[in-house]
Amino acid sequence: MASPPIRLLHETLVLSAAQYADKHALVVEGQPYTYAQLLDAARRLASWLQARGLQRGDRVAIFMDNTWPCVVAIYGTLMAGGAFLVVNPQTKADKLEYILKDSEAAFLLTDAHLAKVFAPAAVAATDLKAVICSGKLPELTRNLRVPVHAFADVLAHTCSPAKQAQTISIDLAALIYTSGSTGNPKGVMMTHQSMVFTVDSLVQYLRLSADHRILNVLPLAFDYGLYQLIMALRVGATLVLERSFTYTAQVLGRLEQQEVTVFPGVPTIFAMLLSMHRHQKLRFPSVLRVTNTAAALPASTIPELREIFPNALIYKMYGMTECKRVSYLEPEELDQRPDSVGKAIPGTEVFVLDANGRPAPPGEVGVLHVRGAHVMLGYWKLPDRTAEMLKPGRYPGERILCTQDHFKMDAEGYLYFVGRSDDIIKTRGEKVSPVEVENALYGIAGIREAAVIGVPDEILGQAVRAYVVLEPGSTLSDKEIKKICLARLENFMVPRDVIFIAELPKTATGKISKKGLGETAQ
Repeated sequence: MASPPIRLLHETLVLSAAQYADKHALVVEGQPYTYAQLLDAARRLASWLQARGLQRGDRVAIFMDNTWPCVVAIYGTLMAGGAFLVVNPQTKADKLEYILKDSEAAFLLTDAHLAKVFAPAAVAATDLKAVICSGKLPELTRNLRVPVHAFADVLAHTCSPAKQAQTISIDLAALIYTSGSTGNPKGVMMTHQSMVFTVDSLVQYLRLSADHRILNVLPLAFDYGLYQLIMALRVGATLVLERSFTYTAQVLGRLEQQEVTVFPGVPTIFAMLLSMHRHQKLRFPSVLRVTNTAAALPASTIPELREIFPNALIYKMYGMTECKRVSYLEPEELDQRPDSVGKAIPGTEVFVLDANGRPAPPGEVGVLHVRGAHVMLGYWKLPDRTAEMLKPGRYPGERILCTQDHFKMDAEGYLYFVGRSDDIIKTRGEKVSPVEVENALYGIAGIREAAVIGVPDEILGQAVRAYVVLEPGSTLSDKEIKKICLARLENFMVPRDVIFIAELPKTATGKISKKGLGETAQ
């Protein structure tokens, strides 16, 4: 008998647990948990939430580290009929308060060590019905206006199975809060339908199976990290979950011990690995897939990544929270098209439009648009911002995603990222792609990381400024860097300023923050 179609996100856990009950679904900081254990814990939490009044579509905020309780919270919320939102544990109290109020969260699941942050935010969040806290309940929680329950007690004292929620595929599954260039974070609305479609597309092009063991050091609040979990449970694989990449030696030790086969990273993680590799050779033959997103992976890094991961298929990808993933480059095309981020993921369509809304000719810069079931429902309670991103599509009533990012597409349909709409530098009457300059900088021996922005200039309009982090022991000067750039770039693209910096500002997900650089440039 054929398996029933998967319509709801949590059904992936139910089906995988039925097939792989005693297999490890998770290894959290070395501690294994089986599929049966995860399903049981999620059902217990779901039952508890329903008994305390959770209704279909209610939002449940999860302010936790990458831990077992965090994963249980995600799937318990879904099974209860709620929509989850994972908040990065590095979030400060004022932003957490905003998110709790904005989402009108009915429940908050959190960690005891975060009490100084969540307690004041919970006091101000008037929609909260209860807080569930992992770890020993801190003193700060005694004065909250809502009851606070220990996570372990909730699971231990709840036995009845959760009622079948009346959720359907177009109901909200998650709010994924993403910070814009200005203002408060926006809640990206993702339905069960869009997330199920997306995970099926991802596992198809990444060629994942139950045999894989996926390492995740990225926050589950970051959609790239979240989908490592969702993909693992979709195919019956094992997720090796770490809190972060901060303790690099420990994480790499875990990678070897657990025989990890899939290594997802962002450019800052790969920059750290490459720097280590140049001083003491690294080699991880068990890894069969390496994936990158969040920012472009410079082509110059690929040869050394192949030394570190000699048996891996390396995937360059492009995506954004509003649709999770846009494109990927088949690993077999990497040498032929080292600067491309590939074609649309399976089951979707992409196209580049010029300033007049017409298809841009091959090789011409335009704005990338995305069409598919993975496109967000919109921004939570932000109709005007939603209208900026979702435009009329091919059919009446259809909405397509306008990424606001500049791309070129070649005659064969391969995409080339040029820059964010607000990143493009206009200097001497020319438009400069920061990515192109950064790729040139990454190709210079001795440079570990680089970021390029435009700064105001009375004569040029904007001047190109490069911020550079050197490898330990490098003696590169700004004159040497400019000279090499001049040999590789057009004159107007060569940085006027080369600023040496010990560390580039990063977001909580490890992405280089150009906004932070812009603030230092004022």
